Amino acid sequence: MSVAEGPVILFDGVCKLCSAWANFIIEHDTEHRFRLCSVQSAAGQRLLGQHGYPTDTFETMLVSDGERCFEKSAAFFFVMNRLGWPWRGLLVFRLIPRPLRDWLYDRIALNRYRLFGRYELCQLPSADHAGRFVDE
Repeated sequence: MSVAEGPVILFDGVCKLCSAWANFIIEHDTEHRFRLCSVQSAAGQRLLGQHGYPTDTFETMLVSDGERCFEKSAAFFFVMNRLGWPWRGLLVFRLIPRPLRDWLYDRIALNRYRLFGRYELCQLPSADHAGRFVDE
């Protein structure tokens, strides 16, 4: 799939928490609204650069939707909204002021390897995930 075919969720492919997030998307995005892309891939590196993010450190999950890019809690809520019910119900947490939401997000993101672990290499998608990952 190409980047142009819908919103792309960029995630850290060596982070176990981030990989679990990608697997959650695969399982619950039954209408294939999203494509996934590891930040370590060539396409991920291009998207990071296109949106002005560093290509050597990865501190947030991003959602690229054409020219727009969402990060941290805004990216999470963008995804939950598009997944529909019951996940859309989590949008109630947008009532928490964004600076506080993003601060909490940062605490987890900055400690994700210590809390959840890390793979030595990016995990490769399995055959049943064909078409879910950006391949350019």
